[in-house]
Parts: sequence; structure tokens; C-alpha cells
Amino acid sequence: MLKLKKSLGQNFLIDKNIIKKITSLDDLTNQMVLEIGPGSGNLTESIIEKKVKKIVLIEKDQRFSNLLAEKLEKEKNMEIHNKDILKYNLNSSLLSNAIIFGNLPYNISTQILVKFINLKKWPPFFKKIIFMFQKEVADRILAKPNTKGYGRIAILANFRLDIVKNFTISRNCFFPKPSVDSKIIVFKPKLKVDYKIADIKNLEKITNIFFSSKRKMINKPFSKIFKDYQSVAKNLKMNLHSRPSELSNNDYYKLTEYYEKTNLRY
Repeated sequence: MLKLKKSLGQNFLIDKNIIKKITSLDDLTNQMVLEIGPGSGNLTESIIEKKVKKIVLIEKDQRFSNLLAEKLEKEKNMEIHNKDILKYNLNSSLLSNAIIFGNLPYNISTQILVKFINLKKWPPFFKKIIFMFQKEVADRILAKPNTKGYGRIAILANFRLDIVKNFTISRNCFFPKPSVDSKIIVFKPKLKVDYKIADIKNLEKITNIFFSSKRKMINKPFSKIFKDYQSVAKNLKMNLHSRPSELSNNDYYKLTEYYEKTNLRY
């Protein structure tokens, strides 16, 4: 067994029942699949057993890329890319209607999710994302307005993705055993997005300003973004005495849409 690198967040799923549960979340027969961080290939082998049309693996650790190439050398419909997913050009993907799997490193999981949300072409090349997160991160993605965990990642995720399923996975299902539990979240891309936001980076910018002072009233971030912030708030029917967590996802989409339309810069 190769020595695992803590810096890459290498905790591999070893529970066969959970692996089977994950690969049964969709009918994978004749499907195109992209897997991020396959590691030793436990999930990969289960996916291949489902007779997929093609599987593309993106593995940052050269040692595991080599291991997978050797272990799965007979697989003709497989590609292995020894790449960092955060530097990988997803916009050039030749896959279509793909299903994405990923047991994501805890320290960069939200960055990976945002990378998929930020794709230039939408509807995207995938039809479903099945990602595993640290439970605390997953709970933030699932959080609703007016709850403790609600914030930027929930707003960003819900802009272009629908969350269709989630379930918890015990830390005992991994090797080495992490200090926290994990959670699977299944996403589907929204084929039609209700708000016309030209650049999602503006949504990231707006939410960053608001949630950097999440306990304070929203009049302060409003004044940072808009010159005539009181009239903007009135126009958008937002109470300046509210706190960032009291606004809905749609409120932030409306804010960003208005920000882009008025060409106001802070």
C-alpha cells in the first residue's frame, strides 16, 4: 500500500456496501463518467462493473495514477489524467451528458464544487454530480436561510444546481479513518436559471461582501456596493435592518442581477 499524503486529503472509501450504494444512485450502463480523485480505485472498479460507455479519471497523485493504469490496464474505455482538478480545463471536456463522481479532499471540496458551477457553457456537459464532502461542509451546502450554517456556498450551489438527494457516511467507512463523518450530495444542473447573471464571479463577490460581516445588518454591505444604497434596497424590497442570513437565495440573485444591470462598482 502506498503511503498516503495528508496534504492531499487522502482518505479512501473502503466499505463495499456504501460503495455499492453510491454506484446505484443512477443506472450507469452505457453512461459517460468522470471521477475526481479515484485514489486506489475502490469506487472506480465498482463503476466499471456497471458497464459504462467511458470513464475519465482525474488523479493528482502520480503514484496513484500509475497504480490505476496498472490495476485497470485491460479497460479499453478508460482515460487517466494525472492532473489537479482545480487546474483542469473542464470547459474543453469532450464528455456529454456525463455523471460526475468525487470523494473530494476536505480542504478543497468547495473550490471544486464552485469550479463546476462556474462553467461557461450551460446547460453543462454533465447531467448529475455525486460528490462526497466532510459532513460539516455538506450541511452548509444544504443550509436554508435563517439557519446557523447558511451562507455563501449554499447560495452559489443553489443558483445553478438542484440538490436531489443526500445521506451521511460514517467515518468508519474510510481508511485511514478521518476525525469526522462525510455526506454524499447528489446534484442535478438546472436546465433553466431564473436570474440572468452574466458572470457568476459577481455573485461570489456580492456574497463575500455580505457574509464577511454576517452578524451585522445589511445596510453596511449595501453601502459598500451601491452609491444610492437606500433607494436600491427599497427598489428590491429588502429591509436594511435584516442580517445576511435572513435574505433568501433569490434575494442574492436579484442583488447580483441588479448590480450587473446598473454597472455600479464599489
